[in-house]
Amino acid sequence: MNDTTRILFVTQEMDPYLVMTEMAELVNKLPKYCQENGFEIRVLMPRFGTINERRHRLHEVVRLSGMNIIVDDDDYPLIIKVASLPGARLQVYFLDNEEFFRRKQVFMDENEKLFEDNQDRMVFFCKGVLETVKKFGWPPNIIHCHGWMTSLIPMYIHTVYKNDPVFRNTKVIYSVYNETIEESFDSQFKDKATINNLEESALDAYFEKDKIKLHLGAMSYADGIVKGSQSLAEDVTKAMDNADVPKLDYFDCESACEPYFEFYQKML
Repeated sequence: MNDTTRILFVTQEMDPYLVMTEMAELVNKLPKYCQENGFEIRVLMPRFGTINERRHRLHEVVRLSGMNIIVDDDDYPLIIKVASLPGARLQVYFLDNEEFFRRKQVFMDENEKLFEDNQDRMVFFCKGVLETVKKFGWPPNIIHCHGWMTSLIPMYIHTVYKNDPVFRNTKVIYSVYNETIEESFDSQFKDKATINNLEESALDAYFEKDKIKLHLGAMSYADGIVKGSQSLAEDVTKAMDNADVPKLDYFDCESACEPYFEFYQKML
């Protein structure tokens, strides 16, 4: 067994592939810093249609592709692509599906209306991440989730996948950013997010007075929480303050790497 600490970064954006918020720069710097300091790193993100495959030299990983991910009783092919992060000997894996990720916008259409299938895209991505890591045969010590699109992963790890040999000893860290998208979700969210005979009650933490609250649910299942944005919504701040798990305060991109690295060591 490899004794090297393995950290999986799961993110919805990363410089240079997709830059929408400060998350992108942070998720570019952190994996490189951790790798330079002895950790084994992998990064997974969606292959949004805005990502230029030729410019970034993405190519399909045939041995990992070919799985189907079920969302709301429908099967969707999962294609895995990979690219080398510029300036680092580090590979970034992209989860692709023609129906969910080939459009030329990210979360909104050209009229700035949120896509109605954002919840389906999130469920597909979170399920696809965990099935891809299983196919890697690469047990991560830590999964660090960045962004609302990763918010189901802490729950899946501690319910459906808790006895899986790949994830049995995995700790999940959730970074909370000042971004949300629940207004595009509907009453079918619980049905779509449920997998492998998971009880719908496992998703109760993602609701507050019948309103979907992705950050609250993710934090309730996380083993560690990071304040990813300098300011957060009041209910999110309160939930983070009340969480009985290790927490890391906000650091800007220029000063974040060392405290994050120390936080990972603390989690281990």
